[in-house]
Amino acid sequence: MTEGVIWKELLFFSIPLLLGNLFQQLYNTVDSIIVGNFCGKNALAAVGSSNPIINLLVSFFMGLSIGAGVIISRYFGARDQEKLHDAVHTSIALTLVVGIFMTIFGYLASPLVLELVGTPAKVMDNSVLYLQIYFLGILGVMLYNMGSGILRAIGDSKNPLYFLIISSLTNIVLDLIFVVTLDMGIAGAAWATLISQCLSAVLTMILLIRSKAEYRVILKDIKMKKDMLISIIRIGLPSGIQNAIVSFSNVIVQKNINSFGASAMAGCGSYTKIDGFAILPVMSFSMAMTTFVGQNMGAKKYDRVKQGAKTGMIMSCSVTAAIALILFLFAPNILRIFSEDEKVLYYGILMMRTVVPGYLFLAISHALSGVIRGAGLTTVPMIVMVCCWCFLRMAWILSMMPIFHDIRVVFWGYTLTWLASCICMYVYYKKAHWLYR
Repeated sequence: MTEGVIWKELLFFSIPLLLGNLFQQLYNTVDSIIVGNFCGKNALAAVGSSNPIINLLVSFFMGLSIGAGVIISRYFGARDQEKLHDAVHTSIALTLVVGIFMTIFGYLASPLVLELVGTPAKVMDNSVLYLQIYFLGILGVMLYNMGSGILRAIGDSKNPLYFLIISSLTNIVLDLIFVVTLDMGIAGAAWATLISQCLSAVLTMILLIRSKAEYRVILKDIKMKKDMLISIIRIGLPSGIQNAIVSFSNVIVQKNINSFGASAMAGCGSYTKIDGFAILPVMSFSMAMTTFVGQNMGAKKYDRVKQGAKTGMIMSCSVTAAIALILFLFAPNILRIFSEDEKVLYYGILMMRTVVPGYLFLAISHALSGVIRGAGLTTVPMIVMVCCWCFLRMAWILSMMPIFHDIRVVFWGYTLTWLASCICMYVYYKKAHWLYR
């Protein structure tokens, strides 16, 4: 990404990322569609209530993988093969250690965590079952994300896409077999997701092991190099903490949504699935900009970095505005794929039409965060996102909900905090000397 027309490089790199993220979102979304239509709204609520908890742990690891991606893209851009080799193998070793820990912790802590977030008794058993089965396959999720992160850091966003297409289609087929044909209920949806996620991990690792390039994985070399581990953690830990704390704030949001009952849980959970698709361009452009900035800073092409930041931001905002308009106008039609229950639809439509106008602020925040992370300054986005998306959002909800007890207060918290982070990141981008480091 150090040569060529910038908008084309960003676009062609982002499209496979977008499609890959699209298929990754299909895992839980297909679960929700099939569970909602064949198992009822309580089962749908159970899947929805599990997602913030899953995201809490997975997001922390994803932050660490950002650190690995920045380091790898830097060494790849600088053509330093020895350090690139060390960075790749340290990243895989770190993934294995963290993945095993999260499997054990997630499985054992599921009942307690669901109780803490106020999951209603009538959906508790299904929620625990779904969450525990999901965490049995969490190592597969992490290996895929780290492996695909390595590939993206060196400019390959296509192969991760192919593997996700295969695993997503597998997930759909297994969902239909386990839930519809074998009548396994919510457990069937969870097992289908687990098997599919592990398949994507296996395919990614096979590619890295069989590759002849300098970033290939050699099994006997998978170990942590102290200096490389410190570098990865130094850059990745702030993003991990940011993601985890922001996800924790979403757990608080979920607890407040839970207080309005199963219909609100199912309706808001349905919107959340749509939201996961809607913000994919935002996430994809942000990831592309991180890789773009990392490689070009490694090659010391600073003017190209600045131009790429502007171009990427314009592209992200344009696509996001179009998506927000479509969601606002066609909210009822879109949400009916999950449920025909009128109460469920009411809450889903209300949340969608309240939240999507703020997507533009989210797009700007993520674009600028991607640029700053690519420069190796992951602490700055962490501080901004934690202060805005966590502390400000929780302060808003905890102070306003006792006064009004209106679910729209929870929804307004998203736009308010996205606007705040947008302003903070833009001021830093314009005023700080982040580029020439």
